Amino acid sequence: MLFAGCKPEVAAFGERIIAVGPGARAAAGRNADVVRLSGAALPGLIDSHIHLEGLADRELTVDLGGAASLAETLARIREWAKPLPKEAWVVGAGWYNDAWPEKAFPSRRQLDGAVGGRPAFLRRKDGHSAWVSSAALRVATVTRDTDDPPGGSIDRDGGGEPTGIVRETAMFLIDRAVPDAGDADLDRAMAHVLDGLARLGLTGVHSMDSARAFASLQRLHAQGPLPVRVTYNLPLADLAHAERLGVRAGWGDGWLRFWGVKAFLDGSLGSRTAEMLDGSGTARLPQADLVDMIDRCARAELNVCLHAIGDGAVRRALDALQPAKNGWSKWRPRIEHAQCVNPKDMPRMARAGVIASMQPIHAVADRELADAMWPAVTAHAYAWRALERAGVRVAFGSDAPVETADPFAGIAAATTWRKQARWHPELALTRASALKAYSAGAAYAAGMEDEVGSLRSGKLCDMTVVDGDDGVVATVAGGRVTYRRKRA
Repeated sequence: MLFAGCKPEVAAFGERIIAVGPGARAAAGRNADVVRLSGAALPGLIDSHIHLEGLADRELTVDLGGAASLAETLARIREWAKPLPKEAWVVGAGWYNDAWPEKAFPSRRQLDGAVGGRPAFLRRKDGHSAWVSSAALRVATVTRDTDDPPGGSIDRDGGGEPTGIVRETAMFLIDRAVPDAGDADLDRAMAHVLDGLARLGLTGVHSMDSARAFASLQRLHAQGPLPVRVTYNLPLADLAHAERLGVRAGWGDGWLRFWGVKAFLDGSLGSRTAEMLDGSGTARLPQADLVDMIDRCARAELNVCLHAIGDGAVRRALDALQPAKNGWSKWRPRIEHAQCVNPKDMPRMARAGVIASMQPIHAVADRELADAMWPAVTAHAYAWRALERAGVRVAFGSDAPVETADPFAGIAAATTWRKQARWHPELALTRASALKAYSAGAAYAAGMEDEVGSLRSGKLCDMTVVDGDDGVVATVAGGRVTYRRKRA
């Protein structure tokens, strides 16, 4: 196979590259199949932090993303709920009160009328709080006498009654009562999501999802190669199952494989639950449990993906990781998001070999809130350039569906946007560094640097071909064209 017309040209045999550049045509041979593409051939872009299950659920539930006000949000909910049976749940996600004129968190009483008295569970855009109806509270038996669970909280009014907002682990009190979609519906939605990611130029993703999503991916994979390579990271709640089975990082094949264990140390800036050094926020995972998790994962040869957004949570992660002594060559501990990192902790991250798995598009959405609530922190928030200078390996992703999965939106956020917005432009990256974080950096973060992340002979033939405006011309994964833009 010869991918011609792009720069550089690439020859492949089966799934692997055999030549790149001027020698590609000769290496492919006269009888090679030729795919003509016009544009710049980049190493296949990889999203190092995505929620495939959340994206699939958006296809099956009410999408509240982009609603500009509470009134518009309620109108969408009302329209979605109208045809549902009286006892059906109204499930959805994406509402974002920080973008509304009235920025206060909404209440169950506002929701009750829109859903017609049905139980409703609606995740906030960041996924760290949920808006629920009175009927949902009744079904889940959450009352004024229900205690806040460890690592979570139930918002209450002046009389002690739940307002309808539950944060962090308190969401589980309601979520466990929500019925799941059937396998067939989930699989159809998941297949559509994967195809959509290929259209965005992605050749691989690192998913942070439940066993339900992994089961769906297995069913789809049984039908043939997936359009996007998936490296799966299981939730901490499933670690014991992995230990009993003896699953190790890297188990699987080039299209679907295990890698690590995802755990939440804190919440998010938007839900006001990020654990900060000033004492604010919510600590979801106690330090003793964190240390125990890291020890268990190291012994089981499973990597750790530690969600830490606040500078306090990042410091706790480093405190737990730095004493770890591990002779395993694929030990690649990661801090997911790392949005607020105290400058003193950046050299610590580098010395400990901790990867910063970050999503630059978050800075665009969070800038105003971060400046308003943590003005002393924003000078070293979303500090991609400072982390790079400190010697920290950086991998980029999107956190979709929290933000768009478009990698070029992330690259723009990390480079030109920061300078144009005049928001600590010294922390912006060069385009080359941003592309590296979406390719070689992401490959290293999943132990796949010998297989993907660059266009070199012997590596898997994964490419993202773009035109001058970062429009995706074609996506190639394992030598297969998984997306090709139609000619006008």
